Amino acid sequence: MEVDERSVVEEIVGLLKPFNKQDLPLSEETNITSDLEIDSVAVMDFVMELEEKYDISIPVNMLSEVQTIGELAGVVQDVLRAKQ
Repeated sequence: MEVDERSVVEEIVGLLKPFNKQDLPLSEETNITSDLEIDSVAVMDFVMELEEKYDISIPVNMLSEVQTIGELAGVVQDVLRAKQ
């Protein structure tokens, strides 16, 4: 499954809309936890949605350093590439 980074970012932005209580503009630079004030439990729920969408499993150790939407999109792409 070849997926370009732009479409992954767009998918992440779409999945984050319910968490965007302040209606901030979301971009690759948006910090998922601090800008959107999402707690770790909500982040894990969100990641599970992302895993389901792309039929992947993202190892927790890959998520530990992720802060921005762009970084998360990169992790999704890395996992998709490894799956091929």
